[in-house]
Amino acid sequence: MKQAPIKELITFDDFEKLDIRVGTITAVSEVEKSKKLMKLTVDFGDHVRSILAGIKQERENPYEIEGKQALFVVNLPEQKMAGEVSQGMLFDIGYADKLTPCLAMPETSVPNGSRAG
Repeated sequence: MKQAPIKELITFDDFEKLDIRVGTITAVSEVEKSKKLMKLTVDFGDHVRSILAGIKQERENPYEIEGKQALFVVNLPEQKMAGEVSQGMLFDIGYADKLTPCLAMPETSVPNGSRAG
């Protein structure tokens, strides 16, 4: 793999604007109007969100992530895609580098809603 150049510098204040939290993926379901998107139901401890992720064609079995904890960006505006609403973004590794994506996840179980950073 050829390494991508590092993006332009940001300030710590810019980084602090991101709200990245751990959630448990409690369900994975089809998005009927999409060839790429799957709907993740994610438990963040004090609330549950629906998050759409383009993993349908990236994984042999997109349902295999059900029950796993992962990192999510939770302070993005809601986005309507393929007739569904996404309330955040799955934070995964590899897609931008054309690798088979994998979850960014804690090495041990932590409470849902725990913040990264």
